[in-house]
Amino acid sequence: FYGELNTLWVTSPAVNQLTVLRSPQYVTFREGQWPLAGEKVPDLVALTMGFSVQEDLDWPGLAAGSLFQRPRATALIAVRGVGSLDLPSNTSSYPLENPVPFTLDSVANTIHTLFAESTPVVLQLAPSEERLYMMGMANTVFEDLPVTLQQIRARLSQEGSVLHSLPLHSLSRNSEADLLFLSEVQVLHDISALLQRHKHLAKDQAPDLFSLELAGLEEIARRYGNDSPQFQDATKILASVLQKFADDVYGVYGNNAVVEVVTVKTFEAPLTRKSRSILESKQISNPGSPYNLAYKYNFEYAVIFNIVLWLMIMLALAVIVIAYNLWNMDPGYDSIIYRMTNQKIRMD
Repeated sequence: FYGELNTLWVTSPAVNQLTVLRSPQYVTFREGQWPLAGEKVPDLVALTMGFSVQEDLDWPGLAAGSLFQRPRATALIAVRGVGSLDLPSNTSSYPLENPVPFTLDSVANTIHTLFAESTPVVLQLAPSEERLYMMGMANTVFEDLPVTLQQIRARLSQEGSVLHSLPLHSLSRNSEADLLFLSEVQVLHDISALLQRHKHLAKDQAPDLFSLELAGLEEIARRYGNDSPQFQDATKILASVLQKFADDVYGVYGNNAVVEVVTVKTFEAPLTRKSRSILESKQISNPGSPYNLAYKYNFEYAVIFNIVLWLMIMLALAVIVIAYNLWNMDPGYDSIIYRMTNQKIRMD
């Protein structure tokens, strides 16, 4: 399954990176070493999915996409504990600057707003922190997905787990750090298997979103060190597993999926995030007002303003033209009512 780890790889420099493993033909990533700010990763994901963002992304790595096509799915895997992975040479990689923690909550909210009547699949998962958020069909598709560490470790002891297919080499089944890493690999395997089982999801018009955060390598580096054989074996396994996961997702969605990997040695600030539910009440839109007042305008204000303005101008011009023609109308020639009346009078 994941056995062939001796493929020809191209070693990347040990810097934080954003790597595009898979993307459709109409989503073009240019070749180059343009750095991308870490806080702009959610905007990049939104743009690749065809959504608008509040601020323009001034980054030349992403070319203008098609107006009539959007990816059916986007998967972003954030790997902590390593600056880069040895991935195949046909991938596009870009340096990542200022690697601050980020989430794809804004993209998930956009999907929920634009496709509220559809059934999109939104899955955000961090196994090491047991942090989970699912929306739409994800609650049905991933109902049996092990998400807590206890559930994942129980899954590792079952038949068909990655322990029976991966070359562990120096990794141990009895080490907590090694088990955390293997648990995350097991989650990737199970997500891929469940997507293969539910291929009908790719036919839905609503785009799907998958966001995973993996911290197993970080724990292995903390336990054994970056130069240890355990860390080297783990990076090779993870690189192979991520490529397999990208190929599976790309195939399930008919070559209409974007799969990206963010590798970060360490985040510059800890990630704090409150758990949320799709059923929870709306928060106050303007925190500065105790009366739950909305902001004066949002980022769509310019679009709405132009629609209303030009519609009013067109209606005003239409009223002027109609009034002018009515004022200069000759009842004897232009009105059928007067024309018929005149004919009746002449006959009498």
